[in-house]
Amino acid sequence: MATDTATDAVAPEEPMHIDGEADLDETVADYDVVLADFYADWCGPCKMLEPIVETLAAETDAAVAKVDVDANQQLATAYGVRGVPTLVLFADGEQVEEIVGVQGEDELRSLVESYTA
Repeated sequence: MATDTATDAVAPEEPMHIDGEADLDETVADYDVVLADFYADWCGPCKMLEPIVETLAAETDAAVAKVDVDANQQLATAYGVRGVPTLVLFADGEQVEEIVGVQGEDELRSLVESYTA
């Protein structure tokens, strides 16, 4: 039996849209690995990153959470998000990585899989 605090819920194959800190906290608690994508609709690089995070949601064991920084300013501030896109990776309920800016699919997949393997 697993001793970590996260449940063994199967990660959804599509990104989940987060509304507020409680929603993100619940998502992080429900899944072993969560990749939170802090984005804005007006952000060009965020649009470039969107198909990559959708692919990671479909093809990895991580849950992908999308956080609109304009709608969730307090949440973005709580995680120190100063620029978008910012990706925050959680493993076993703890923040383990933070990446600012667009990253390639291979780099992100390697990072996610280093925590899901």
